[in-house]
Amino acid sequence: MAHTDGRYMTEAPERPRASGALQAPGPRGDRFDDAPLLVFWETTKACDLACRHCRAEASPTPCAGELTTDEGRRLVRQLSHFMRPPVLVLTGGDVMARADVPSLVGTAHQAGLPVAIAPSVTSRLTDEALDDLAALGARSVSVSLDGARAGTHEGVRGVPGHFEATLEAMARLTAHGFRLQVNTAVMAANAEELADIAGLVVGAGATSWELFFLVQVGRGTTEAALSPEANEDVAHFLWEASSYGVVVRTVEGPWARRVARWRREDQVLPGEQTARRYGLGALYSQLSDRLAEVLGAPRTPARLATSGTRDGNGTLFVGFDGTLQPAGFLPLALGNVKRDSAVDVYRHHPLLLDLRHGRFHGRCGRCSYSDICGGSRARAFAASGDPLGEDPACAYQPA
Repeated sequence: MAHTDGRYMTEAPERPRASGALQAPGPRGDRFDDAPLLVFWETTKACDLACRHCRAEASPTPCAGELTTDEGRRLVRQLSHFMRPPVLVLTGGDVMARADVPSLVGTAHQAGLPVAIAPSVTSRLTDEALDDLAALGARSVSVSLDGARAGTHEGVRGVPGHFEATLEAMARLTAHGFRLQVNTAVMAANAEELADIAGLVVGAGATSWELFFLVQVGRGTTEAALSPEANEDVAHFLWEASSYGVVVRTVEGPWARRVARWRREDQVLPGEQTARRYGLGALYSQLSDRLAEVLGAPRTPARLATSGTRDGNGTLFVGFDGTLQPAGFLPLALGNVKRDSAVDVYRHHPLLLDLRHGRFHGRCGRCSYSDICGGSRARAFAASGDPLGEDPACAYQPA
């Protein structure tokens, strides 16, 4: 089994301690020790889009070394040996660029793996293709919407007309009976539009909205991430946005789970009362006010996740060439499915054991919310070279 070279054990520089408030103890759990909840397979790097923040640094054509159909089927069989079958998320690049996707979906379904598809919105996403995927057992499809206006979304995606094409694809996916998840990258370029994006997500009948807080890897190194204080504002807004019948989840923004716990316990009213209680800024007030304008009064109890997976804890990523990583944004090679067992790597690799058991450094190591949050391991690595280091995008200062 291939291991990393040990650099991840380097202690990250500590920041001054500050007094914290609203702390709550959180025991560490082992619910994902035996099996991940989600396995992401980057089936290809081929994609017709040129997204400014692309983690995969996708290209117009497939890269050499891409897993073959037979190797993909072997991967599926490996994953079926987990005690609890994980959800297999087929992503890319553009997963629809692979001609064998229907065969792979069928193999996974027969092996007992729930399958989700994360395609790019291109001419390949036809009604015929959607019918085939549904017939073979795919039930969930996610598409990306990165702005509430064409200029913002297309400025990120790099294709004229892509905004309307995405809205049309969202409508077709729900019409075909898929559970629709909308993915949104959160960055300085679109943060002020998040309330309007929420309106589009709810209006499309999506079942979930997943927000990816920018990690500056791949082409994302050129994009401006939000400040820790702005991230806190957005997290409180997302708690409120989850009160309109859509499950809201965050990727590389696990501090939102801490915020969700606070809001659930405190029952503070949205708006000025919340801003004062938590010392929030203008971005929160703008988004909270706009959300009420767009969607009206809350309709359901808030559904922002307060627990779940993080990099290497409940997740496993398989690169286009079979390389195993803790997550797509955490590019540390753990092995390769061409020679290693994904089950053995997930259960026994020392880095994954450290990630699952919360052996963090800096603020994250001192934080009583490390079990439900734990910080972004990918961002810690991108910032310091230490995947166990503290997450510099979190504003919270534990006591």
